[in-house]
Formats: sequence, structure tokens, C-alpha cells
Amino acid sequence: MRFVVWMCKRFERDEILEIVDELLKILNNENPDIKFKDDFKKEHPNYRDFSTDPLAPLDAATLVKPVPKIDYKNILIEYEQKHGKLLKPVNVRDDKNRVPSQTVCPNCSAPHEYIYYNDGKKRTQLKCKVCSHTFQLNRKYTSKTKFFCPYCFKALFKWKQRDEVTIYKCGNDNCPHRLTKLNKLNKNEKEIRTQKSSQFKINYQYRDYHYEIAELNVEGPQKPKVSLDRIHNDRSVFALILTLHISYAITARKTAHMLKNIWGITVSHQTVLNYTQTAAYYCHKFNQKHKGHIDDINAGDETYTKVKGVWHYVWMFICTKSKKICAYHLSDNRGAKPAITTMLDAVSTAKPDQEITLVTDGNPAYQAGLHFINSKQDKLKIKLKKVIGLQNMDDESEEFRPYKQMIERLNRTYKYHIQAQNGFATMNGAISKLVLFVTYYNFLRPHKTLGYKTPIQLPELSFIDTIQGKWSKIISLAV
Repeated sequence: MRFVVWMCKRFERDEILEIVDELLKILNNENPDIKFKDDFKKEHPNYRDFSTDPLAPLDAATLVKPVPKIDYKNILIEYEQKHGKLLKPVNVRDDKNRVPSQTVCPNCSAPHEYIYYNDGKKRTQLKCKVCSHTFQLNRKYTSKTKFFCPYCFKALFKWKQRDEVTIYKCGNDNCPHRLTKLNKLNKNEKEIRTQKSSQFKINYQYRDYHYEIAELNVEGPQKPKVSLDRIHNDRSVFALILTLHISYAITARKTAHMLKNIWGITVSHQTVLNYTQTAAYYCHKFNQKHKGHIDDINAGDETYTKVKGVWHYVWMFICTKSKKICAYHLSDNRGAKPAITTMLDAVSTAKPDQEITLVTDGNPAYQAGLHFINSKQDKLKIKLKKVIGLQNMDDESEEFRPYKQMIERLNRTYKYHIQAQNGFATMNGAISKLVLFVTYYNFLRPHKTLGYKTPIQLPELSFIDTIQGKWSKIISLAV
């Protein structure tokens, strides 16, 4: 009805009649070029739903309790006290059935005199007469299970092997997780599954990424070819360029035009870009150094930008209380590796034993990152809360949506600062603009909810009134 009211206010009667006539043609299939909205996903919500399972797998140390080792001498003493006689060694009538002299029971350390073959002519399985433990003589194959299903506690088998990840899968047909997934399928989905079973994720899966924390570092700008001490203009011009190009989001060409026609300073737009990349190299280290501790609740998301005409992804996390950007990263994909890199950067300055909550959307890369970080360290307790869709369909989305809106607002602010450029020519240029945007946002941009103070306040900037003066001071502190 709201749409009908909008149309009546927007169009005249004759125009609406023309719209209705065209709609009737579409309904009668007279215009094959126009297709209706595909409702396949609505009728098949579980089709190609390959999201990461929320629970991390169990390892052998957590699931299997160590069995205390026993001593065969104590068992022999107990046997003598109970039966009134000694437990005699194995009576071997044929030397072929005698076990090797170096054989020792792995359970009670009994010598070979108390061990015999337990499988007849095969002579592969041994048994200890003292503790009744069975074991193999020459064990060629050892199956050390690395992960266990958190739902049925069965061992996960290695399903797929890739260079950067190994995928483990639960093969138990009676696993509660599998049965729950099967019960969620509607009639249409069950019919499709008989023909395309691979399009439905039913069994529990876990992705074990082969990264190490030390190699997942946020990529900073490249080292500039020209030092700050060798530029043709002084630091005040340098700071004025950053003020116009970064703080006020003016393009490089307009910045050069304003410098010439307002202040009489002649610089090219390429000089503006060169100065920007030079400043970004130093400001990246400055941002990391003065980031400080993060809040207990932080929100993260990714947005889009173009590099050489190809879409790239900007990842950012914002502290929900202090409003500062605690992590940023630029990548060419939305996979697990850039998500893990950004999450690690966000929690890098956390306090010991701090309980951290990360609020994100439904991108499964964040869940994979959570599993990775929690498996690599034990000091931090990290939780992940997902806010899915535009409407609150669950309690978790309703509770944490205000935090998700903060990162969405940050994305819009970032897009405003780069939209005039219409993309970047190089990856280094995109990274440099992101670094300087974070510097401006954290140290120079006043925030309304903070009483018009900056998210990160530095004493060195408190007595400087102009933005270009603060930029000049930041550069001097960063170099």
C-alpha cells in the first residue's frame, strides 16, 4: 500500500495506466527480457549454505583423559597376596612362538617373559599376561586423531587438503548436528538433495588453516623513494596538502588547484599523491604505536573500493566505547586470511585475560578467524556475535545491532573520503589513503558522542588549534 501511495504521488493518472499496461504484458510473458525476482533461495533457505559451524572442534587433550601408567611389579605383588603364589612367566613350548627379547608391555612395562602372541600363526598381536593389555608387535600405521566433533565426540577425518587449509569432516551418520541439519530441510530441499547432495552442508566440518600468527601482518605502505628532508616545499605546505586532501576529502587535482589559486603555491597533483604516500609510510607506524588498548566490545565489517578497476575490500574494526579504529586492512578477496589478519590486528593490544567480543555480519570468514585465533593462543577469551540481515530475526542480532550500525557508519565515512577519486591506480595508493584516513579519524576528527573530542587524544596536539598544525606535529612525531 505504501508503494501504491508513492506511485500516486509521483505519477499522473495516464502515466500509471501506462505502467499497469506494461506490468500486464510482463505477467502474460509478452516481454521475455524482463524477469521476475528469483524466489528460489526463499523456498530453499538451506541450499548452498556453506557457513562455518559455530562450535570449534575438540582436540585429543580435551576429550581423552590420560590413563595412569601401572607397574607390573605391583601387579605381581597383588597377585601373590591374593592367590598365595607367584604369577609364573609364559611357558613357551615352541621357540617360534617366543616373542623378541626386547619386547616390553607399553601398559605396565612387563618384560618379554610375560608376553605372548595372541593371534595364532599371524604373530602380530601381543598380550601381556600381567595386565591383560593387547598391543601390536610392529605397528606400521598410526592414526593420531587431531580433532573430534563437538556434537558427537567422534573423530573427524581429513576430507580435503589444500595448500592453505585442511578440511576435516564428521562421518558419523547419527551425529546430532547432522540430524538437526537434516530435519531443517523442507520438502523441496530434500527432493533436490537426492540429486545434488553436495549442494547442502549437512555434516559438521572444520577448516584448519596452515597460517602462523607471525606471518599474518597488516600490509603497510611502501617505503617512499624521497625522504621528507629532501622535498622541495616546507613542512607547512606538506601539512596543508594533507589537510585538504585527507581531512576535507578534496581530490589531488583540486588540492593542487586550490594551493595555486588561494595561497599561490605551485604543486602538481602528482606531487600531492607523492606527499600522501610519503606521509602514509610514517603514519602507519604511528597508528600502530598509539593505538592503545581496545574495548571489550568491538565491531568489524568490510567495504568496497576499486584498485585498477577491480573491486578490493577494506576491513576495519572500531572500538564501540572509545570510537577509535583499532584495525584496518586492504585485500583483494573476502576470504579467511584477510579476516584473520584484521582480527589479529584488532586484538593485538588487548589486556592480558581480557574478554573480548567481536561483532560482525554473517561472513563465515570471521567465524573461521575466531577458530584460528582461539586455537593459536590461550590468553585471550574471544567471542563472536553475528548480526545478520536488516531486520532482527534473532535475539543476538537485536542485542548487538547498535554496535553493527557503528561500523556501518564508519564505512560510510570512509566511502565519503574516497568517493571523489573513483578508485585507485595502485595498491600502494589505496593503502596509503586508508592509513591516512585512520590517522585523521583517530587523532584529528572530533566525535559528537565523545563531547567533540577525538577518539585518541595526544598531549602533543592539545595546544595546537589548526588542523594543518596538528598534521605537521603528527608527521614530526611519526618520523
